[in-house]
Amino acid sequence: MTVSREWSNLPAKLRAAVEQHQAEAPVDLAALARGFGLSVKAATLAPGISGEIRPEGNSFVIRVNRHDAAVRQRFTVAHEIAHFLLHQSEIGKGITDDVLYRSSLSGKIEAEANRLAADILMPDHLVQRIKANSEVLNINDIPLHLSKRFGVSESAMKIKLGL
Repeated sequence: MTVSREWSNLPAKLRAAVEQHQAEAPVDLAALARGFGLSVKAATLAPGISGEIRPEGNSFVIRVNRHDAAVRQRFTVAHEIAHFLLHQSEIGKGITDDVLYRSSLSGKIEAEANRLAADILMPDHLVQRIKANSEVLNINDIPLHLSKRFGVSESAMKIKLGL
């Protein structure tokens, strides 16, 4: 496993702020968002829309589609936090992401947000520690076990594990 270049290039102060919330799985995204002054709200969004981040007052609000599965909602929140950390100057009046995490921004920017979201939700040190201490005997069951511990989809965990 390796961390993304987005994580590596994040200013040390921002990385440290995220790491404060990565001591245990699952990562507490609500506390992380609050730490950056962001609010997170469940909302009924248009069909095909998973989430958005918009300015509100002196900060930003993240809205996540309440009708999506819980693991999907968690990735969406992490994705929007990643936009805040990486692309705050490009948020403008807001970024709305569809179910494929596409927006009016470039595919490059969306891919950056996806990679950082994965590092936020599944920090390498924590994945390695939990994997090493796992009592799962069948190696094929490890991605499912870890995905449940981290509150992410099994496919996201397989990608993280390089499977």
